[in-house]
Amino acid sequence: MIEPITSAKNPKVKYATSLRERRERDATGEFLIEGYRELFRACQAHVAIDSLFVCEERFLGANEPALIAAIKKSGTKVYACVPHVFDKLSYRDRPDGLLAIAKQMKTSLHDLSTSLSASSGVPLLIVAEAIEKPGNLGTILRSADAVAADGVIVCDRCTDIYNPNVVRASTGTLFTLPVVEADGESTIGWLKQHRIAIAAATPHAATEFTDVDLTGPVAILIGTEQLGLTPRWLSQAELEMRIPMLGVADSLNVATATSLLLYEALRQRRGVHV
Repeated sequence: MIEPITSAKNPKVKYATSLRERRERDATGEFLIEGYRELFRACQAHVAIDSLFVCEERFLGANEPALIAAIKKSGTKVYACVPHVFDKLSYRDRPDGLLAIAKQMKTSLHDLSTSLSASSGVPLLIVAEAIEKPGNLGTILRSADAVAADGVIVCDRCTDIYNPNVVRASTGTLFTLPVVEADGESTIGWLKQHRIAIAAATPHAATEFTDVDLTGPVAILIGTEQLGLTPRWLSQAELEMRIPMLGVADSLNVATATSLLLYEALRQRRGVHV
């Protein structure tokens, strides 16, 4: 390992911090991955990691050297940093001494078709329309991974999936299942082509979510935090369902609602599909 970077004005450090901005991620096709757990999952998924910044003084465990060695084997450039420089790089309150620059994974609807064809199960997907908050999108990915969903389609994006806070909130599950960014019209056509029912979560539905059959090929559709689903999507839904609200609030946090719906789908499918 070369001599540690000692200045926050180092061009490599400045480039890495620029990737916190969406315009830079879009322009370069690169993004940041910070944290042992996130990098471990990225490494398992063979994500192309261009550069890795490390700071031994910030390590929180004993497994970091082994992960660094594994990442370095793929030809990744590794840079040591003194603590105050790494703290400049980090976007966390409690950094753990690992931050990487990686290539974005471009997964398409066609790729998702291939993934579904290789699976013997009945598809369970999430379609997220214009989710605004990175933490919510990351949590949705985490829940999708938890129930072994077949993929997440992010439509008409407000937050891009490579936002550092999406990666963080997902705990690296961004790398464990197919995540597609697509426009709404293409996604609707793709779902119909594959005969995957659209199940819309809306407070205006007459049927509670536990009474809706989610055992068939289904895409659970969720909308924006503030306005919910647009009329375009609601008009395409074969199924509509609501989560009962017995207090003064009229809806749940979108990530919480998604978790409930996914686990209901899992509950129904147990013993039905192998």
